Amino acid sequence: MLLTLDLNDPRPLHEQVTGAIRRAVASGLVVPGQRLPPARELAAAIGVNANTVLRALRQLRDEGVLEFRRGRGVSVLASPDGGEVVRRMARELLEEAERYGHGPADVIEIIKELESS
Repeated sequence: MLLTLDLNDPRPLHEQVTGAIRRAVASGLVVPGQRLPPARELAAAIGVNANTVLRALRQLRDEGVLEFRRGRGVSVLASPDGGEVVRRMARELLEEAERYGHGPADVIEIIKELESS
């Protein structure tokens, strides 16, 4: 499972990890029923503390995306709601645009330009 984090992203690391795993599930990279690597392996692969990964996994468990099973590890329970995924991604896009000095109207204009090209 390949996850990457943006070291320039001001969001807390656990939120970035949560988003990366959520995107992997939503995109089908990881499917319902599939087990995730152990938290320590994920942490080592992306270069963060294991507790950071565990915090992200617990958040996704609370959202109903992951399931923890004693002795079996963590597996994907369900894909996130598509509409919710798009809303979350839109929020992230707006936050990123704001960091570069662009507002929602600028983002809408960029999307319209992309749509027409």
